[in-house]
Parts: sequence; structure tokens; C-alpha cells
Amino acid sequence: MTEISEKSQAAHKKRMATRKAVVDERIARATEERGVLILLKGNGKGKSSSAFGTMARSVGHGQKAGVVQFIKGRLQTGEFKLFRDHPQIDWHVMGHGFTWETQDQAKDIEAAQQAWAVAEKLLQDDSYNILVFDEMSYMFKYGYLEVEPVVAALKARPKHQNVIITGRTMATPLQDIADTISVIQDERHAFRLGVKAQQGIEY
Repeated sequence: MTEISEKSQAAHKKRMATRKAVVDERIARATEERGVLILLKGNGKGKSSSAFGTMARSVGHGQKAGVVQFIKGRLQTGEFKLFRDHPQIDWHVMGHGFTWETQDQAKDIEAAQQAWAVAEKLLQDDSYNILVFDEMSYMFKYGYLEVEPVVAALKARPKHQNVIITGRTMATPLQDIADTISVIQDERHAFRLGVKAQQGIEY
């Protein structure tokens, strides 16, 4: 074990006391209580995983959750299998699959609009504490949905309701009203190394 001198210990204690004072001040200033809009974007892996992890945390506190998946309709993902029968989670798989596989624009637009109809109702229901709109951002990128009605619905949602939206890119109007934006970067991915997508990791 490394020995710590009294001088080093005193300096460390002083630094930590200063840091604690800063943190305590920030906590004291954060007095507003309301739901937040979280955007998880970027090219890296882990956006949906982060969203569902946060949802699990919420459900662990006895809160009610709703999920609308806008794309991953063709796969029974691990998270769907785990959570689909949970009494506190309403899970809606709406998409037909990735747009480059369906190759049917009309079908994709119809699916997006149906998914939004479900999502809009959830945003009006104050019994939900947290909503996850998984891969919704692609609907704006491809022009399948107009962003303005979504922004309006998000602004009008119950005050306590938290919403998480995932997807690589985010429409500017969504970013303008977001409370938290996290960017998941891509430095390396096993798929590009020739590793096949596998259950429990990719889906």
C-alpha cells in the first residue's frame, strides 16, 4: 500500500472540500421539480441501451413506463422479451424493420404515422412517468413525420412526465427544447471488424 504523507493528505482534503462546496451549491440551486426531455444521439452503439436502462431505473422506483419502437419491428429484441409482460410497462413495437430492408416508402410512412398516433396518446396520459421513443429521430430525417406537431405535444405533456428519444441524428427543434442531450460517439465497432451481430449485444 502506498504511504501518504500528511502534507499530501492535507492538500487532498482541501481539494475535496472545495469540490464538495461547488457540488453542494449546484444541488441547492436545483429546486425545480418536473419531467425532462432527454435526447440520446450519435453514431455510437448504446443509445437504446441507455434509454432502457434509465427506464428500468424508473420502473424500479415503482413508476409507470411506456415504450414506442419506431423501427425495430422485425426483431424480438432482448429488452422486449424481458419487459413485455411487466405490469408497469406498456410496450408498442410499431416499425416494420429498417428502411433499407423494407424498401417501401409508403409502408414506412404509414408505420411511422401509426407509431406517432400511439406516442401522442401516451404524451397526453398523466399516468406515465417515463416514455421511451426508440429510434424516433429517423422519422424526421427521412421525412416520415413532421417535427412541429411532436414538439408541440412534448411541450404540452404532463409536467412530471420524462421522455427519452433515441436516434443518430436529432432535428434541431427537438434539440432546442431538450433538457439533456447526450452524444454516443463511435470510435470502434465490432461489426466493422467482421464480427457478426449477436443476441444480447446488438438486439
